[in-house]
Amino acid sequence: MRPVTRLVDQIKEALAAFASLRTQPALIGGLALAAHHVVRATQDVDFLADAADAEKIDTLLRGLGYRCLHRSEDAANYLRGDEGMDFLFAHRPAAANLLGNAEVKETGLGRLRVVSAEGLIGFKLQAFVNNPKRTQDIEDIRSLLRVNKHSLNMMEVKSYFALFGREALLDEIIADLDR
Repeated sequence: MRPVTRLVDQIKEALAAFASLRTQPALIGGLALAAHHVVRATQDVDFLADAADAEKIDTLLRGLGYRCLHRSEDAANYLRGDEGMDFLFAHRPAAANLLGNAEVKETGLGRLRVVSAEGLIGFKLQAFVNNPKRTQDIEDIRSLLRVNKHSLNMMEVKSYFALFGREALLDEIIADLDR
């Protein structure tokens, strides 16, 4: 695993490059968990970005020495040596709303825009639905629900599970947490 100082430097460099974007990307994924009081190790940096900025992000990252591993309308993955950076592009109303409402938070990596805990749960659920082998995403959801249970907007959380037809999964997770 890379030292935290390298990860901080990677994020600072990216944020400086993103200063010219219409909308500043917001942290999602494993690193965003810490801003919501859940800590776990992760190797890459995940951002939610405005879909309208996708081309400019690609140009900026290539200028910083990253190579594009994959790019579609919905997502992109970049790598520079052992430094990964992934993007989900907000073009649907729900994702655009999460990006627009992302808050600046003090994190161990500096001041960063971070998607809400509810939104992070939604993205983790989407990742699991897209690839059921990603069981770490369910564990992250459990942790977010456990640690933030008194501050979460559960109607919003339930709406994400309903969107993916996984209401029974949420009921199961909540029942497990109540035991």
